[in-house]
Order: sequence, then structure tokens, then C-alpha cells
Amino acid sequence: MRILVTGAAGFIGSKLSERLLARGDQVLGYDNLNDYYDPRLKDARLARLNPLDGFSFVRASLEDRAAMDAAFSDFKPERVVNLAAQAGVRYSLENPHAYVDSNIVGFMNILEACRHNGVGHLVYASSSSVYGNNRKLPFAVEDSVDHPVSMYAATKKANELMAHTYSHLFGLPTTGLRFFTVYGPWGRPDMALFLFTRRILAGEPIDVFNHGHHTRDFTYIDDIVEGVIRTLDRVPGPDPDYDPLAPSPATSSAPYRVYNIGNNRPVELLRYIEVLEDCLGRKAEKNLLPLQPGDVPDTYADVVALQRDTGYSPSTPIETGVARFVAWYREFYRA
Repeated sequence: MRILVTGAAGFIGSKLSERLLARGDQVLGYDNLNDYYDPRLKDARLARLNPLDGFSFVRASLEDRAAMDAAFSDFKPERVVNLAAQAGVRYSLENPHAYVDSNIVGFMNILEACRHNGVGHLVYASSSSVYGNNRKLPFAVEDSVDHPVSMYAATKKANELMAHTYSHLFGLPTTGLRFFTVYGPWGRPDMALFLFTRRILAGEPIDVFNHGHHTRDFTYIDDIVEGVIRTLDRVPGPDPDYDPLAPSPATSSAPYRVYNIGNNRPVELLRYIEVLEDCLGRKAEKNLLPLQPGDVPDTYADVVALQRDTGYSPSTPIETGVARFVAWYREFYRA
């Protein structure tokens, strides 16, 4: 198939593109290579994709409507995976306009381009952050997500609502994936594992929020990509069991689905740090700090729906995943 992947120079997008190309799909990567974090890492990911048969690339932003329309018109994608977004919870407190530009205006452009170019399925990144102040664990797709605690989370919730509107009005099949704390080789430098590794190797203290007691459903990159591909290949239709008198947020009378995609095994942050210390062979000096604004104490993915519909089965324990990350980090940075 011809598949357009936005955010193709990003962490998940680059790995997904690699897997799609390996199975014989044609991939158009779309990314603006912005400097939210070191663009050299994005360039290095892209350098691994450029020589592969079937890969082409457009450098542009989601909010650039003309560039988006041209990419769709020229490439004629059959399916689209939208992974490009302004990421990060804490940064959304400092620069909320960036999230509206990329995650709202940009997603609107994606929806319109899919609608007018006959795309057969749009899969897009949502986030576990949509659960916000919800304290019922594990988080299930049937739960209410009406209390976000960051602008980032609010834009991801908005994406789900916008996608449903297009599924309902225009019959565009859409699937939203609520990612839970993705980690692994080629990961994002603004995330905890990357930050901790760099500081521990430099002999610097690490900032541990909520005194290390919050839990995260850390999910290894290969498990995430497997779930994305399984979802991409399963085009949703109207849910025959949808009840308008007792509506589920996860399905619809339209061709629309929302899934959690996580490891289904939450780990306390202090344990995660212990595993990292073992892999690095040195101890961390910890600055124990309170919970940050916009953060939530715990995440835990109920993935029953994704398992039922696609056979998704995450299998990488953190001991394996963190060790693979550390090996990659040492090689990439010669640390």
C-alpha cells in the first residue's frame, strides 16, 4: 500500500516507517524537523530511512495546508498514520500556542486531506494523557476523559472528537491510539529514560518528580509499532453493538475506534531507575521533587479492546527494553 506517515523523523514514526518498508509498502514521510529537541537525532533517524526502497520524504509542517494538499495530491496515499504533533506535557505550560497550531490546525488539515483524497483509513496518535484527573485504574477506553490537566492532553482529546466528526459526516474510517509512555532505542531526548541516562553518565543528579512514587505503563517501541501496524491493517466499520442510549466513548455508529496501546504492566519510577542503574553499572544521585503541574500520578493501560480486535500482545519487559536503550545510547553517543 501507499502509506503517508507524518512525524516520520520522530521516534515512533521512523520505526514504523522502517517496518512498513520492510513488508513492501511505499511510504511518504512528512515531518518539519523542528527544534523542539535536537534535530540531529531526527536527521540521523531520517538518514536510516532515505536509502530504503519505497521511501520518499517531504519536509513541511502539518499547519502548512498547501504543502499538505500537495503531498496528498502527488503521493495519493491509501492510508495515513498521523504521528506528527507538538509533544510534551510540561512544554505545553510554556508554549500553548504551538499545540494549537500543530495538534489542532494541523490535524484539521490532515482530516480535510483524507476526506478529499479518498483515504481508506486514518490512524492517529492520541495519548494516555487524555485520562487526566481520572483515578480509576487501569484506564479503559470506555472511561470518561473529560478532565485533562494539560493543554497537550486537551488537544489530543480534541483530535478524537474531530476524528469522530469526520467519521460520522463523511464515512472516513479513523482509529485513535492512546500511547502509554513509549521508550527504547532512538527515543526522544526530552523523556525520562534519555534524560536520566545522560545525567547519570555525566555524574549529574537526576530530578525525580513525585519522589519517584508515580507509576507509568512503560511500553517498548517495538511493541508499540506492532500495535500500530495491526491497527492500520484493520479498517473499522460502524459498531453493530453501539447503543445511542448508553454510548461508549470508544466506538460509534460511525467507522470510528479509539484504543489504548500500552504494556499493561505499570512500573514505579524508582524501580525503572533501579533497572537503568543496573544497565549503566552506576548509581544515580536523586533530587526528589513533588509532582509537576500537568503530570498525573499513575498510568495503566487496559488493552483488552486492542487485544480482542487485533491480537495485540506486548511482550518486552523493562529489563530487556532498558538494556537495549542503553546499548543504543552508548553506541550512538560513544558514551
